[in-house]
Amino acid sequence: MPTQSLEEQIELHFAAGAAAIGDRDALNAFHSLREHLEAGTLRSAELDAASPTGWRVNAWVKRGILLGFRLGALVDMSTGPLSFVDKHTYPARSFKPEDGIRIVPGGSSVRSGAYLAKGVVMMPPAYVNAGAFVDEGTMIDSHALVGSCAQIGKRVHLSAAAQIGGVLEPVNASPVIIEDDCLIGGNTGVYEGTIVRSKAILAAGTILTRGTPVYDLVNDTVLKATADMPLIIPSGAVVVPGARAITKGKAKDLGLSVYTPIIVKYRDEKTDLSATLEDLLR
Repeated sequence: MPTQSLEEQIELHFAAGAAAIGDRDALNAFHSLREHLEAGTLRSAELDAASPTGWRVNAWVKRGILLGFRLGALVDMSTGPLSFVDKHTYPARSFKPEDGIRIVPGGSSVRSGAYLAKGVVMMPPAYVNAGAFVDEGTMIDSHALVGSCAQIGKRVHLSAAAQIGGVLEPVNASPVIIEDDCLIGGNTGVYEGTIVRSKAILAAGTILTRGTPVYDLVNDTVLKATADMPLIIPSGAVVVPGARAITKGKAKDLGLSVYTPIIVKYRDEKTDLSATLEDLLR
């Protein structure tokens, strides 16, 4: 099914609402979309130099992913003594050695509709949700999550317990995007459509959301999301978790502060040398 025709079919069946349930043509269109997603030939978001963020959201692809949930029926997906029940349209993916992807034994799972490129490594347990795109040479460490429709670039390291949130709805919203060569530290959280530009480093424990202001000490500015733009971490920024004193009311009297991510520097030769140690884990 040509991509253009597939888009038309997805839009048609999504607009049909509950009437699409049980429609063989709707299920076939979804299966075709899922195959494209798993091959990496379609993405929920892709690079676009003409866009203000540098990325374009493919809303029809996200509608197609949602269509799969609408069409799916609950089935038993148990394996041995482990009990699982999920939509039949989204079983776990399986891989072969010739795919060039390492899924280390111990409880990791990649849901159907997600793409993993050659050279990706998953350490157990970790999870990649439907619609996610994970590019070449990326390491997904233990207890890490790549949420639905999240876009992960080449040679990214998602350290242990890093949580990359998914943004499936609203369909026009940008998903979380981690560009090439980023180092995402342990116990970090990146949510609500945040974009982390190439070569940025998020220190362990850093949390980024749409409502989180980021204080750039190097450039003496504050980075914030707007109504039209997500929070964007600049290329090469080194972000650490910090705190900002509350200056009003009872909280001031109590000496309280709130969490604040801080850009303390931009990546240099010394930082790059430290980051290359991650290659030993691949």
